Amino acid sequence: MTNNTNKHQTLNRRGFLKSSGKLALSGTTIAIVGGLSIAHAGKTASSKELAQDVRILNTAIAAEHEAVAAYQLGAESGLLTTGTLKVAVKFQGHHKEHIDVLASTIRKLGGRATHAKSNYNFPVDQLKNEADVLRFAASLERGAVSAYAGAIPLFDNSDLAKAAASILADEAMHWAILRQALSLDPVPGAFFS
Repeated sequence: MTNNTNKHQTLNRRGFLKSSGKLALSGTTIAIVGGLSIAHAGKTASSKELAQDVRILNTAIAAEHEAVAAYQLGAESGLLTTGTLKVAVKFQGHHKEHIDVLASTIRKLGGRATHAKSNYNFPVDQLKNEADVLRFAASLERGAVSAYAGAIPLFDNSDLAKAAASILADEAMHWAILRQALSLDPVPGAFFS
């Protein structure tokens, strides 16, 4: 590949990253925050069902806190180009919105939301350039997709499952965009595994 071709691909990836990330939460997710009834499919939820939903939501919040911290690490690393940094901060903002939605929902269910850890054991010594940071972020986003996919069928409340599906879609878009920026196939298969 010529130096000119490499430059062209880099600019195309940067342009793609600059224009991407215009994602929003679904109406279902916003409705939950806005006070949509979270009755469990028309029946009164038992305290056991509510406790299970709160546990699942708190697990999701813990992963979202980790993502926020990871994007902060990437942003402060000095390894990201301006366009990539902009997208990383936007993705971090999405994770913060997810935390707000999930914490609000937990409070509506009578629970207490988990807080961020004071320290995460990130592989800082392995992050030596922008590609390393993008690979790290992509691995976390892929893990989030998998976690939400596993959580959705566990919810007793269908509104919570819909909200989790909305967040899963956002995480999947993050993962695809990061893969594209790494010159990897953004959607490596018809099914997620």
